[in-house]
Amino acid sequence: MGWNSWNAFRCDVSEEVVREIAEIMVASGLRACGYEYLVIDDCWQTGRDSVGNIIADPDRFPSGMKVLADYIHSLGLKFGLYSCAGTLTCEGRPGMRGYEFQDMRQFAAWEVDYVKVDWCNTSTQDAPASYSLIRDAIQAAGRPMVLSICEWGTQKPWEWEKKLET
Repeated sequence: MGWNSWNAFRCDVSEEVVREIAEIMVASGLRACGYEYLVIDDCWQTGRDSVGNIIADPDRFPSGMKVLADYIHSLGLKFGLYSCAGTLTCEGRPGMRGYEFQDMRQFAAWEVDYVKVDWCNTSTQDAPASYSLIRDAIQAAGRPMVLSICEWGTQKPWEWEKKLET
């Protein structure tokens, strides 16, 4: 179980907010009750650098994602990030289409434990193939990460998601 930033903060998420929520999860006893994941949803990313690496918003996350992950881990929680299988996220930020392996290597370097992957701006993509590629990218990154499929049931994941398990 865990907490996701979207319903409470939408695009108004920041390092400061995430740190406060992490501390509340511990102090309130939620961690002790089994809430272990803290997931930052859409709007944390602003673009890609000259070699295609995803960039965290430097104004909202001034310490960077690795430092934030280290803090969350120091509290006994696990760190999650959002991405999207399409070219853009649901809020128009950079998606992972064409960058699956690069993004998962970056997420592994940041010590991400959980990846929520949305299904916006996917055009004619095939969901089972796209999520299989993302699973392969996670495996190649060398860090275990939970893959959370978020596509609202339109692609009938109950018919194919079991094949993604390793």
